[in-house]
Amino acid sequence: MPTAYFGRAGEPGSRFEPSAELLVVRAVSGPAVPRQRGSVPLPLRDLLAGAVVVQSHPEVGVEVYRLPPGQPVAERIRALDAAPEVRFAGHVLVDPATNEPVLYTENLFVKFTDDADPARCRAVLAEAGLTVKEQVGYAANAWFTAAPERTGRRVFTLAAELLARPDVEYSHPELIRRRARKTIAPQQWHLRATTIGNTPVDAHANVEAAHTITRGRGITVAVIDDGIDIDHPEFAGPGKVVAPRDVTAGTDDPRPKDQNGTGPEYGDNHGTACAGVAVANGGAGASGVAPEATLLPIRLASGLGSQAEARAFQWAADHGADVISCSWGPADGAWYRPADPAHQRVVPIPASTRLALEYAANSGRGGRGCVIVFAAGNGNEPADNDGYAGHPAVLAVAACNDTGTRSVYSDTGAAVAVAFPSNDFEHAPFRHPAPLTPGIWTVDRRGRGGYNPGDPALGDAAGDYTAEFGGTSSAAPGVAGTAALVLAVRPELTRVQVREILQRTADRIDEANGAYDATGHSPWYGHGRVNARAAVDAARG
Repeated sequence: MPTAYFGRAGEPGSRFEPSAELLVVRAVSGPAVPRQRGSVPLPLRDLLAGAVVVQSHPEVGVEVYRLPPGQPVAERIRALDAAPEVRFAGHVLVDPATNEPVLYTENLFVKFTDDADPARCRAVLAEAGLTVKEQVGYAANAWFTAAPERTGRRVFTLAAELLARPDVEYSHPELIRRRARKTIAPQQWHLRATTIGNTPVDAHANVEAAHTITRGRGITVAVIDDGIDIDHPEFAGPGKVVAPRDVTAGTDDPRPKDQNGTGPEYGDNHGTACAGVAVANGGAGASGVAPEATLLPIRLASGLGSQAEARAFQWAADHGADVISCSWGPADGAWYRPADPAHQRVVPIPASTRLALEYAANSGRGGRGCVIVFAAGNGNEPADNDGYAGHPAVLAVAACNDTGTRSVYSDTGAAVAVAFPSNDFEHAPFRHPAPLTPGIWTVDRRGRGGYNPGDPALGDAAGDYTAEFGGTSSAAPGVAGTAALVLAVRPELTRVQVREILQRTADRIDEANGAYDATGHSPWYGHGRVNARAAVDAARG
C-alpha cells in the first residue's frame, strides 16, 4: 500500500490504496481532455463512454473518471494510454477512510538538513534520478524536483529511500486532493446592528464602531483563493491592489479564468466574495471589514497539497502581506450526516506547504510574522483533524449566525480560535431553527458570471453583489479584516500578539450552550465572536 511521509523519518505516514473504479487521464496539451469538437465526435469520446468526471485539475490537464460498476479499470487504462490525445492514463489512489481520490504527480519535495552542503544535496538528487525544478526560498536546502516521466507509483519508494538518509529531513511526493472551498452556497448585518425584512438583527462583530477609529489603511491583506475580479469597483483606487499573482498559471493575473462562472463549484467565484468580505471599498454597495486595507490577490486553482500552495504563502510573505486569508482546505464531511465516516478523516499538511506557511508566519512582516487565518471548515466535524486549519500558527475561524449561536455546519474543536458571523440553515433533525437572513452580503463577480447572475432576490440586479455568501469561507476573511484593523493602529504587534488580542476581546456568545472551559475556550466558538472595536481599543492600549 503506497505510503507518503509528510513528517520526518520515524513519524507516521499516510497510506493510500488503488481504486477499483477510478482512473486518471492527463491530456497531451490543453486544460482538459478533449472529447468532442463541435458536433464531430472524437475517438477519445468512445474510450470514455460511460465514465463520469468526478474531479478536474485543468491547470495540469488532468481529469479523474469513475467507471460504471463491473467495468475493468486496467483494460480501459490500456486503451486510453495508447490514444494520441492522452499523455498518461493510470490508476487512482484513494484515502481508504473516505474513498476520496488522491492524485500523485511525479514530483517530489525534498528538504535536506540545514547544515548539509548544497552542492552535495544536488548531487544526491541527481544520483536519485531527480531533476531540480525549483530550489524553494522559504526553507534551507529544500528542493521541488521531478522524477523521470513514467516513474509512476515508484515516486513513493523514491521519497522513502531519500527520507531514510541521515542528511534528509523531509521527502514526500506531491499529492493532490480536491481543494474544497469553505462556502455553503441584507445588507451587511455582520458589520452592525440593522433590520432585514422588518426583522431586527443584532449579532454583528462590532465593525462599524471600529471604523470610527480605523478602516485598515496601511495594512495589506493577501487573499489566497480562486480567481479574484480585481477590476470590480470595490477593489478600485490607487494602490488598492498590489503584487497580484496566479500561482497556478505562473502569471501576474489573478482574475477568474473560467468563462462564465458555471464550472465545478461555481467556477472562479469564491475568491472575489472572500476578498470582498475582507477589504471591499464600500464605495458602491458592499464594505469589507477593513475597507481601506490593500488587497494582495493570489489565485490558487491547484489541488490541495500542490507545490503551488507553498508558492502562494511565499509570494504573500515576500510581497508585503501583513495578513493572509485562506478559505479552503481538505474536503468536509456532510454536516447533516453525523455518521459520515469522512468526519474522522485526518488530512495532514504536507511538509512543502507547512514550511512555506511557517516561513510566512515567522519571517513575514520583517520577522513579526504574517497573521494567517483559515476557515475552520463546514463539515460539523473536528477542525483538529485538518492539518491546515489545525496548524498552531493559524487562526482557525468558526461560523456563528444572525442570532448569536452556532451555524449548524461549522467545524469544532480545540483548533478553533474565534468565531465570526456568517450564514446558517434550518435543519429539523437537529432541531436547528431557521436563520433570520439569507447570508452575508458581499462583492460578487461582475455581471452574470458570479453567484448572482443578476437576480435582485440573490443580490443586486446588475449581478455585482451577492446576498447569500456564507460558510466559514465568509467568516475567515472577516477575521482577516479585523486583524488588519488591529495592525493599522499598532503595526509593530507580532502575529502572536494579534491573536491574543482577538481572542481576549472576543464576545462570549451563547454562554448556556457554548461549553466554555476554564481558559475561556469553547469548542464551538473558540474564545467567542470577534469584537472588532474592542480589539482595536485593546491594540491602542
